[in-house]
Amino acid sequence: MRPGIHPDYHPVVFRDKAADFAFLTRSTITSSRTIEWEDGNTYPLVDIDISSASHPFWTGKGRILDTAGRVEKFERRYGKRSR
Repeated sequence: MRPGIHPDYHPVVFRDKAADFAFLTRSTITSSRTIEWEDGNTYPLVDIDISSASHPFWTGKGRILDTAGRVEKFERRYGKRSR
């Protein structure tokens, strides 16, 4: 790799406030806020809106849509298409 052209890649803590869940990973993102992690070190903190701990697909709390009803509604509104 050429020196001086790549962004700084460092440990960062991402926190999902909705699920009270945080994880430490590496990223190029910067933040002025910091947090003391479980290992005693201080890392930059980035708050995120959704993570695997709060996403409906990963938590199993997703809703199943009635797709058959949607198709019938579309056909009533626009007519059934003939081939």
